[in-house]
Amino acid sequence: MTAVDPTHQALMGRCIEDARLAMATGDVPVAALVIDGKGTVLASARNEREATGDPTAHAEVLAIRRAAAARGEWRLEGCTLVVTLEPCIMCAGAILAARIPVVVFGAWDEKAGAAGSLIDVLRDRRLNHRVEVIGGVREPECAEVLQSFFAQHREP
Repeated sequence: MTAVDPTHQALMGRCIEDARLAMATGDVPVAALVIDGKGTVLASARNEREATGDPTAHAEVLAIRRAAAARGEWRLEGCTLVVTLEPCIMCAGAILAARIPVVVFGAWDEKAGAAGSLIDVLRDRRLNHRVEVIGGVREPECAEVLQSFFAQHREP
């Protein structure tokens, strides 16, 4: 694991703010962004499953789609994906397909995480592409946003 740098922390702060906006549509508050090798934000997104009725509208997938469109190609080599929650299996597949070399995430997802907690798709040596994973960046803040959301949805 690579040490967390101040840039990752700042980018995660932006994602945390974006994640809170997802709550307005009833979506689970997760946000992601993709930066290129120079640190330029190519795209950002938050969960939109409830807003769009699309089960694949996870923040990571939407950010990857938008970054590929901005770049004009599907390969996002040299880019970093920053996301508030550990990617799930679907999102890990999209990350691998896009050839993203680095993923930075906040909260671990013990129930659905595919970057080291439940399973580790991103670093599976049997696959043709492996990702550097930096987890736990601003984890308490990312987890608090999610916990607050779910507490509100569980109350009568």
